[in-house]
Amino acid sequence: MQQDDGRQCVSHLCYMSGFGNEFTSEALPGALPVGQNNPRVCPYDLYAEQISGTPFTVPRRCQQRSWLYRIRPSVTHEPFHPLNFPAEHLTANFSVGVVTPNQLRWRPIPIPGEPVDFVRGLFTMCGAGSAEQKHGYAIHIYTATRDMKDSCLANADGDLLIVPQQGDLKLTTEFGLLAVSPGEIVVIPRGIRFSVSLAHAAARGYVLEVFQGHFTLPDLGPIGANGLANPRDFLYPTACFEEREVHFTVMHKFQGELFAAIQNFSPFNVVAWHGNYAPYKYDLSNFCPMNAVSFDHPDPSIFTVLTVPSQTPGVPVADFVIFPPRWLVAQNTFRPPYYHRNIMN
Repeated sequence: MQQDDGRQCVSHLCYMSGFGNEFTSEALPGALPVGQNNPRVCPYDLYAEQISGTPFTVPRRCQQRSWLYRIRPSVTHEPFHPLNFPAEHLTANFSVGVVTPNQLRWRPIPIPGEPVDFVRGLFTMCGAGSAEQKHGYAIHIYTATRDMKDSCLANADGDLLIVPQQGDLKLTTEFGLLAVSPGEIVVIPRGIRFSVSLAHAAARGYVLEVFQGHFTLPDLGPIGANGLANPRDFLYPTACFEEREVHFTVMHKFQGELFAAIQNFSPFNVVAWHGNYAPYKYDLSNFCPMNAVSFDHPDPSIFTVLTVPSQTPGVPVADFVIFPPRWLVAQNTFRPPYYHRNIMN
């Protein structure tokens, strides 16, 4: 692996900071073209490739896209075929199935005794909507006891927000490397290829998948310009590539089904990139909570880290909310939050 110096180093990896920023990163000096995105001949004879996270004609303030400069184009693979293991434990259509109005709670999923990687350890717990209709979300649990060796996953159904509960993860992406521990989250936007390796013997955690839109920071309103999750604390990978001739399996999740294609090189061959559509991580201990200082409890939306807006203002597709350690100083107020019947459920 080769990588550039980056801007912010955590452990042995370097990151760039700032939610939704326009980033530039190159693992070899001069690998990024100057003055244009798609020159006739790219530096180092690389291939220019754009990945779009939004339609071309959305308002400019909503545009999400990145340009990648890679050793081999990602399109050079064999045709996709259904994976040769059952995927009935994954669901992307919640129009059918068991429905209950009751509150539910699950025990932790046991760690498998046999070798299972991140993809094979994904299990859908619940959700709403449909990936086919590009509406709704799914909540999965993952368990893993081995690395995704010479394989990767790209999710065409939506963004993935991964919440480790046990075991550190190392994610190799087309944009670079990300190390994620319990107490942190990582977001892999729709369509980006990634592979998961384990730092320990086993790993377990949660995945929130949204079928429409992308995760963004919530508006702060009267809170002002600061507080909750600050943009500067979101970390993006720096360019990091490998040049390997290898029998590599590219897995693709499409409408809840898993497909695979074989290629003879690693897809993590991006030498340089620029744009604002990329994976990122966030340390939840950096969240700055707001709270009542007189009486009663604020609504739980005050603890929103990331949200996915719907077409109706103020109504999200999904919110990712945490309740971090904090002082509770409200007077004449029952300490636990109030009972609540919520139409968002």
